[in-house]
Amino acid sequence: MHDSYLENYFSIDGEAKERTLLDQICVKIFAGIKYFTDRILALVGLIVLSPLMLIVAILIKLDSKGPVLFKQLRTGKYGKNFYMLKFRTMEVSNDVHDFSKADQHTRIGKILRKTSLDELPQLINILRAEMSFIGPRPWITDYYDAMNEAQRHRNDVRPGITGLAQAMGRNTLDIFQKINYDLEYIRYYSLFMDIRVILLSIKAVFTAKGADAGKDTIEKELKSLRKQSDLNKHNFSK
Repeated sequence: MHDSYLENYFSIDGEAKERTLLDQICVKIFAGIKYFTDRILALVGLIVLSPLMLIVAILIKLDSKGPVLFKQLRTGKYGKNFYMLKFRTMEVSNDVHDFSKADQHTRIGKILRKTSLDELPQLINILRAEMSFIGPRPWITDYYDAMNEAQRHRNDVRPGITGLAQAMGRNTLDIFQKINYDLEYIRYYSLFMDIRVILLSIKAVFTAKGADAGKDTIEKELKSLRKQSDLNKHNFSK
């Protein structure tokens, strides 16, 4: 598929900005290097971190019934869905779409969430070229369905384990701020941007501020997106 983000980037209101030829060349070179670097680092990471991942897996099995890994359908590059992998942090009966009940974290799951160790299995997603280390976070498919065409441009690149929106405040931001930061990331798609995201993400992990979205946050964000979508349709029909 043609990588539209190489030639254009988009603002949150859907305005397309054409990149200069030099910028296009730089972005293309960076994207190619990043693609292969991600795969290599993911493989090395899986080998080096395998003892830690084994310990985490054992703790999960001892702590609660259910599988070690949790997989969930998420939206990837250009809206293509894939199954994102995480260490299970919830009781097996937990349903992310059931907003009538609070999230049921396991004891070890609370620790994994706070330290972001639950994200380690996503190294497999990176190895499969479904994800990158740095990029907009892959959200459940409900978000993509609720977003307008302009907002969907946040999915013009591979989703990441961490992204600019994560680094700038995670769930202390509202949904529109998150999308704006994701579009800003694509606008300044470069090695320097990735380094910035990494440094800010390290700080965010240690503060653990806004780390866990929770069902109430997801419900609120989806309502905001759908409300905006309904409003736009109403204005368009006038």
